[in-house]
Formats: sequence, C-alpha cells, structure tokens
Amino acid sequence: MVNLMRGVARGVTAGAAGTTALNAASGLDSVVRARPASTVPEQLVERVAKDAIPGRGKVRKNRVAALGPLAGIGNGVGIGGLAGGLRAVGLRLPAGLGGPVLGLAAMVATDGPVALTKVSRPAEWSTDDWLADIVPHLAYGVVTHRTIASLSKDEERPPPAARCRTLIRAGALGAATGLRSSIGMSALSLSARRDDAGVSSRIAGPWAKTGSVVVAAGETVLDKQPTTPDRTEPPGLLPRAGLAATSGGAVAARYGEDPDLPALVGAAAAIGSAMAGIRFRAVARKRCGKDLPGALVEDAVAVVLSWLAVRRGK
Repeated sequence: MVNLMRGVARGVTAGAAGTTALNAASGLDSVVRARPASTVPEQLVERVAKDAIPGRGKVRKNRVAALGPLAGIGNGVGIGGLAGGLRAVGLRLPAGLGGPVLGLAAMVATDGPVALTKVSRPAEWSTDDWLADIVPHLAYGVVTHRTIASLSKDEERPPPAARCRTLIRAGALGAATGLRSSIGMSALSLSARRDDAGVSSRIAGPWAKTGSVVVAAGETVLDKQPTTPDRTEPPGLLPRAGLAATSGGAVAARYGEDPDLPALVGAAAAIGSAMAGIRFRAVARKRCGKDLPGALVEDAVAVVLSWLAVRRGK
C-alpha cells in the first residue's frame, strides 16, 4: 500500500507538470495562430454544475470562469495520479507508447464530457480544431510519462537492455500480428507459464489459452470473407500496432529484459507486414484468380513467425 501511495503521489506531481506543458502548448498555439482562448471548459462547468455554483450575475460568472481551468488541472492531476499508481503496481507503459497513451486518456477525459453534454460536437471539428486539441494533450502525455519515469527510477531497478535475439523475437511477433492481429498474443499465451515475468504470467491459465485459440481461429475465418475491412486503414492498423507492441514487450519481459525497444520493434514490424501482406494478397489474387491461396499462405507465415518467436530457449 505504501508503494502504491508513493506511486500516486509521483503521478500527481507528474500530472501537474504535464498540465503545465498542456497549458503552455495551448497558449503558444494561441499566440502563433492568433486563436482566441477556448471557452469550452467554462461552458462545460456551466452545463454540469448548473445550480450548484453560488452567486448571481458577475459573481457567478467569475466563479464559472475560474472553475473551468481548475477542472482541467484536476483532470490532468487525476490522470497522472492514476498512471503513477498503476506504474507502482507493475504496469509500465513502453517509452514510445506511454506519452501518447496518457495524452489520449486526457483527451478522452476532456472531450468525452464535452461531447456527452453537447457543449461541442467533436465530429464537426475542423482539422485545425483537432490539432489544437491533440498537440497540447500529446505534450501533456509525454511530459507526464517522462516525469513519472524519472521520479520512479530510484525505486525501480532497470532491466538489462534487450538482446538482439529478443528484438528478432519481437519483430517476428509483430510481423505475425500484422498479418493476423490476434495470433501474436495467442502464441504468447499458448507458450506462457505461471512463473513468467510480466504479461505472460497473466495469460498462462487454461481459460486464457483456450480463449486465445478461439479468437485466433475466428479471425482466420473472418479474414477470408469479402466484407472484412482493409487492415491498412486506421481502425485495422492501430489495434495491430498496439497488440504487436504489447506482445513484443511481453516477450522481452519474459526474459527479464527492458520491454521498451522490443515493443517499438513489434509495432513497426506489424505496420510493415500488414501493408506487405495486402500487396502480396493482391498479386496472388491476380495470378490465381481468387484470394484464398494468398490468404492461406499468409496464415502459414503468421503461424510460423509466431511459433519461432515464442519458442523457449536462450
């Protein structure tokens, strides 16, 4: 419990630093583009709090104007505290993903209530509006994640750097995941043991193994259907990259090595193989007159790559 509370405290501090970075990025954007300050926080407070804010006229208006920024600070500090607590209990996000993930969490925590209360409609935002939202939140995520990592390093013994063999394993798992999104994690689960370090130990049970096989088999069937969405579009590509990063980091953690670089290698390999696989399928379809032969070759390649990646051995 003490470690958890220390982690939360570190996260709160990091969240405050991240919120400062967010405000600085937003203010700089306003200066550069002469963009007016957003009134959305005040409108959200007005919509949510309604009669809970005391006062009338100018007095109440001033309180609403003050509560808007305070709500943003609370959001940033709260997400930072949650991230710090999760890190204290062992959930460490890879360096390349931690910042974007925390930035996305802050965006969801901010834009979600805005959309639900209809203060604004994100679906109707312009590209400039989205940039004005994404860039400051990304700055928040990067600063918060790096601050948590820096404050935690005295209590965390850094694992050794990933070996070349581990990077190859991560790349193979990533490439397999790019072809079949669930197969990397399925292979990892099937080869997992209870005494493994990291994610592997959590997916080593019989239910996890059975579920992973069912999911992988289902995806293999769905992949052959003509209505299956294009894997190179963001809805198909981003989950593949995320799953590949998770499996790449997990296979490194299994051997007690730093998961950050393997996670990035896995994600990059997944993106590359997803695009290469689509091109291969198109060529195979043109030569064979149908899609099935190319799809079966992809199945075989994905199975072999994932099996080689999770084989036990030095």
